[in-house]
Amino acid sequence: MTCRRFLALGFALLAAQGPVSAADDFLDRLGEHLTLATPDGTGAVRVSGLLDLEQYVFPHPAPGLLFASGNSLFSPRLSVYLDAQWGARTYLFTQTRVDRGFDPAAADLQVRLDEYALRFAVRKDGRFGLQAGRFATVVGSWVRRHSSWDQPFVTAPLAYENLTGIWDSAAPRNTEVLLAWAHVRPSVFVPDEYTDKHLRLPMIWGPSYAHGVAAFGQLGRFDLAVEVKNASLSSRPEAWDLDRDSWRHPTVSTRLGFRPNVMWEAGLSASAGSFLDPAATRSLGAGRTHTDFRQTLLAGDLGFAARHWQVWAELAATRFRLPGIGDADTAAGFVEVKRKFATRWSVAGRLNRQVFNRLTDARGRSVRWGRNVWRLDLAPAYRFSAHVQAKLQGSVEWRDDAVDRTVHVLSTQLTLRF
Repeated sequence: MTCRRFLALGFALLAAQGPVSAADDFLDRLGEHLTLATPDGTGAVRVSGLLDLEQYVFPHPAPGLLFASGNSLFSPRLSVYLDAQWGARTYLFTQTRVDRGFDPAAADLQVRLDEYALRFAVRKDGRFGLQAGRFATVVGSWVRRHSSWDQPFVTAPLAYENLTGIWDSAAPRNTEVLLAWAHVRPSVFVPDEYTDKHLRLPMIWGPSYAHGVAAFGQLGRFDLAVEVKNASLSSRPEAWDLDRDSWRHPTVSTRLGFRPNVMWEAGLSASAGSFLDPAATRSLGAGRTHTDFRQTLLAGDLGFAARHWQVWAELAATRFRLPGIGDADTAAGFVEVKRKFATRWSVAGRLNRQVFNRLTDARGRSVRWGRNVWRLDLAPAYRFSAHVQAKLQGSVEWRDDAVDRTVHVLSTQLTLRF
């Protein structure tokens, strides 16, 4: 899809205001039928959902967590949520998705149960509670607003989708191999960044819907959440499933939040766990197992909201411990600014940055194990009603010391909420 088609789609959406209003009435009535409550009011069940229609246009190879061999990708996604409440203490929620893959991909449609968790409030006011199941990580603040309806962008921040040279299926034998996997040095085995894309890991893989248990509490202006899960933050979606090795070496993560007033919010997060798959043990040498090498992460987040302005920022630093190499460190962060105009229009901008530390190669030279990168995202959005919104996002990415220094990506998203 060309830029002209993107503009044509935008004008078509604006012209569709009449049909959208008719659909709005239907969705209001549908929402009433999808909510059931017990006669005494002690329990309720509600079904809701989002239908996302997304189109991406990009150069080859596809950047980030887009999995397509061409230059464009259409990605539909239906997310169905179930929320059930029993009394004042017990709450159950699930998320079922129908799409072409957890991340946008050129694949057949599939059905998955991405989230399911049971929450129990120790106190009736909900200030202290426990949760078990499969759910998003407590780390950072972006995950709490990663829904397509809540976040102002189509794609995730750089830290949550930029693939590094770290694999989970094997450990690099030396620095030269790591540089090849990161595409800092050319290699006949990985000629381009799409060939081995399915093997590489980001710092944090999206919302990280791994299985686990969590405890959370609020005390005055502070809130604390701690989770124990079966997979690290960088692990791919397939690793979030339960198997016989799931709980032998869990990942522990936590976030401490502070809200001094209604405008400001800040948080500190930490996480530690094994990032290698058990199958990687054979690449580690005698006497070593995949659990000897861990990923640790420290992060801070900040949020501000006043009148028509909203600002969010996150900064995270992670370390991958590698055999024979040492510590492969990388840090990434972003600043988002959103401005609302009237009641329907908004524009958001996001500046992303990721940097990598230096390692010593076979010749004794100091070299970065990944390419430092900047990315700028700009996304105007229009909310037709309480049920329909559209976004158009343009992204420009610059990588240090790359042959093709600039990468442009266009994406659009139409969301229907019911």
